[in-house]
Amino acid sequence: MPAKQEEPTFEQSVERLEALIEAMENGDTPLAELVEKFGEGSKLLQQCQAQLKEAELKIEQLNIKTGQLEAFDDSSEN
Repeated sequence: MPAKQEEPTFEQSVERLEALIEAMENGDTPLAELVEKFGEGSKLLQQCQAQLKEAELKIEQLNIKTGQLEAFDDSSEN
């Protein structure tokens, strides 16, 4: 049975996303490769969003444990 592939860190995913975007923007990439890169980028974006959500939940749990009941709200003060 093959070993489970580790999920990249948030930073690794962002770095790969930046590389994909740069490659897609250069204008030299064939359409089939663009579609592949877009698919990979979409998966990486979903992973990043999940990792951010997990971090947000951990912060909220820590706030509750320390008696700070303020929920994380990214829409405030804009």
